[in-house]
Amino acid sequence: MMERQTAGRLDFEELRRASEQRDAEALARLYAEDAELRIISKSTPPSKPRILRGRQEISAFLHDVCGREMTHRIENEVVGEGRVAFNEACQYADGVRVLAAATLEVRGGEISRQLNVEVWDE
Repeated sequence: MMERQTAGRLDFEELRRASEQRDAEALARLYAEDAELRIISKSTPPSKPRILRGRQEISAFLHDVCGREMTHRIENEVVGEGRVAFNEACQYADGVRVLAAATLEVRGGEISRQLNVEVWDE
């Protein structure tokens, strides 16, 4: 049986399961009410990142992403006390790939801050 990895009581295996199964509701429950998600990409560079504030706003984003016809695979995770980092490899049905590097801060067993850096096939 695989040992459950936790960071400040965040259940990383639940995060993996919810991501890979595109379960937006389960993912949203992992975030603190006052969480912040920053997204850096070609269209939202470091000087103008997309910033989502609060579980409700993050949940809407997660429902959009999980509603897309694509696969998600969590890779190369590092789980520490109060911090988690991993890569998320995604592929759309048409073959377009996306790779995200995520860094999470955990407080009280919930994700309080997250930074995603994304690159897409062009």
